[in-house]
Amino acid sequence: MINPGLRAATFCATAALALLVVPVAHGQPENPLVPLVDAAAQRLQVAEPVAASKLLTGGLIEDPAREQQVLDSVAADATDRQIDPAYVTSAFRDQIDATVAIEYTRLAQWKFDPASAPVQAPDLASSRATIDGLNRTMVTEMAAEWAVLHSSTCPADLDAAKTAVTEARSLDPVYRQAIDFATRHYCR
Repeated sequence: MINPGLRAATFCATAALALLVVPVAHGQPENPLVPLVDAAAQRLQVAEPVAASKLLTGGLIEDPAREQQVLDSVAADATDRQIDPAYVTSAFRDQIDATVAIEYTRLAQWKFDPASAPVQAPDLASSRATIDGLNRTMVTEMAAEWAVLHSSTCPADLDAAKTAVTEARSLDPVYRQAIDFATRHYCR
């Protein structure tokens, strides 16, 4: 005979697992722009380790050569995916500008409160590798959702996606402002 406590624990564990595996049917389709907005938010969140690295190494926040490299790369990726490279570079220009703004904000905060400044940071090359991967993800999502990004439902879908992502990632006001700026030209 199975111990009643073990049976109850097994039932609870099985029920919890089922909730994780079984899709919830609410009648509403998943927002098609959430993956794109989430990748944009993740990319913005890399600004903090980049700012920390630049603080500790004395590097400049703005790096026009690196920015152009990113823009050239996403334009080529857009061309490969047969979507408008001008649209993609415009979206990434906003993304880069939002990222730079976060870096300046964090540096200002650390200047006002030196005790809060980081004492170590990841290597800038590893942060850039993360950014490059997220760039590819974002262009892939732009290509996949091209029709949505150019539809009349885009503004509502985008607002809902930003709300979902900012809540899921618990973004602070600076990041919320940055995600608004980074996505401001997504809908055409």
